[in-house]
Amino acid sequence: MTSVVSEDAIPFDDGKAPDALRTIGEVADALGIRQHVLRYWEEQFPMLRPLKRNGGRRYYRPEDVRLVRTIDRLVHKQGFTLRGARLALEGKGAEVPPPPAPAAVGTRGDDRLAKLAAIRDRLARALAAA
Repeated sequence: MTSVVSEDAIPFDDGKAPDALRTIGEVADALGIRQHVLRYWEEQFPMLRPLKRNGGRRYYRPEDVRLVRTIDRLVHKQGFTLRGARLALEGKGAEVPPPPAPAAVGTRGDDRLAKLAAIRDRLARALAAA
């Protein structure tokens, strides 16, 4: 399996050491992902296995958090299906693309945003005039 979870660590603002174990609630809050989604992803991604302690309480290691962040990026930002993301992470599917770099000013993405903003403004003026 290739190492695809090399993204930067999630900055937790809780006073714990960066390599401390995190509860499912802490991870959900930090990443903006609901807890039931994290539990479902544990079923769908065999490589996501947080530690389970008394009463089934989950504790995520830093590598688990990075993996969750990668899964979130693949599924919610890059349009992978859960199966496609799992296969990519297992190295059996498409290559996992790196996280997108921040867009530089004046890039094609900025041009698109400017065009969309102009269209929005024209529509707003047309609606106001109607």
